[in-house]
Amino acid sequence: MNAKALLLSLVLLPLAALAQAPVIQISGANFRPLPLAVPAPLVQGEEAKAPSQEVDDALMYDLRASGLFQVLERASFLADAKEGMAAGSINFSRWADVGAESLVKYSLAQEGGELKAEARLFNVGSGREEFKTAQSAPVAEPRLLAHKLADAIYRYYTREPSPFLSRISYVRKTGNNRDVWVADWDGRNAKQVTRGGINLLPALGPDGSLGYTSYQQGRPELYIRQPDGDSVRLKTAEGEMATGVSFSPDGKRIAYSLAEGESAQIWVANVDGGGAKRLTDTRFGINSSPSWSPDGKRIAFVSNRGGSPQVYVMNADGSGVRRLTFQGNYNQTPDWSPRGDLIAFTARDERNAFDLFTVNVDSGKVTRLTQDHANNEEPSFSPNGRLVLFTSTRNGSPQLFVMTADGNNQVPLPSQEKGALLTPDWGR
Repeated sequence: MNAKALLLSLVLLPLAALAQAPVIQISGANFRPLPLAVPAPLVQGEEAKAPSQEVDDALMYDLRASGLFQVLERASFLADAKEGMAAGSINFSRWADVGAESLVKYSLAQEGGELKAEARLFNVGSGREEFKTAQSAPVAEPRLLAHKLADAIYRYYTREPSPFLSRISYVRKTGNNRDVWVADWDGRNAKQVTRGGINLLPALGPDGSLGYTSYQQGRPELYIRQPDGDSVRLKTAEGEMATGVSFSPDGKRIAYSLAEGESAQIWVANVDGGGAKRLTDTRFGINSSPSWSPDGKRIAFVSNRGGSPQVYVMNADGSGVRRLTFQGNYNQTPDWSPRGDLIAFTARDERNAFDLFTVNVDSGKVTRLTQDHANNEEPSFSPNGRLVLFTSTRNGSPQLFVMTADGNNQVPLPSQEKGALLTPDWGR
């Protein structure tokens, strides 16, 4: 082989290997969740037994909630529970008998203050190991280890980051108080941010900062809590009634609604509150709930300028206003997908119930996501745009649920504190 041919083969080899690996197409009419078997972890050493259950619970939830996999029930497994992790020790016919197409084997061990895991993914039909990963996390954070494992598996199948290492925020209502909380994507490791009073509409910035509306001074004003924990009241809205902060994708600007007499207008400002500029100017009209496009060039918002609350889109400088929704007479809480194609929103239907929909930004096509499950509101896309976080009263008081962006696989978050959980936001 000459030098040119050798160089060409070395360049093409990674591309050929990548082409052979499966990539799950998540959307589309032909999508089918992949039947996946995940037996209990092989625990090495007594010290790893205590955190193993928490790791396993979190891993199984991540995989099931992703919408990618049909995670098979372990009660149906026929293989020997003592089966090893190497392909030569696995009886693949036993896994095929229960309908598995892929198999994940993983082990756990503790080394000092670290909890370590190794996972191997096999194609059941061919009996071939297709992927393996090694992850670690502090012993005190077993769920983090699970999220890392799930993220590695998700990335293998989709070629994109999972939402499992992201954060969410929401409001918890208890008695007369409404407080802001921040948690892992599945609602675990929740931490209370505000203490008493009325605090509303949290939003997570790309740098980990948190914006929210608070009545600390008697009227709704905007606060920004920095990653170091310090909260600052924005002077750009001081003395006015300001609500609904939304961070631009680069985290440098915010959009919000500011009440002015008998109207409310959309404003933008620097993240520190400086350089404020009004974008809308509708006398006696209400404009609220701004949401940035993923490229930061446009803003979706709600306006009643046409008579009823509807979703509109405008350029980030306030020009080019365009009405996007025409169905229904009460549409609100838009959230722009990080993928750029869809905006999710809440709408009141003909039964006076609230349900979730998406509208295609280009075509205006509306798709219904929820139905016949009490009230479903406040959608928020995951950072990769594949999942939607929302509130639902289907089990009583409002609680947090997650589903795929086409409305399938609706499941509650495993951690649900007492009290109503409201207005969730998924950090980007």
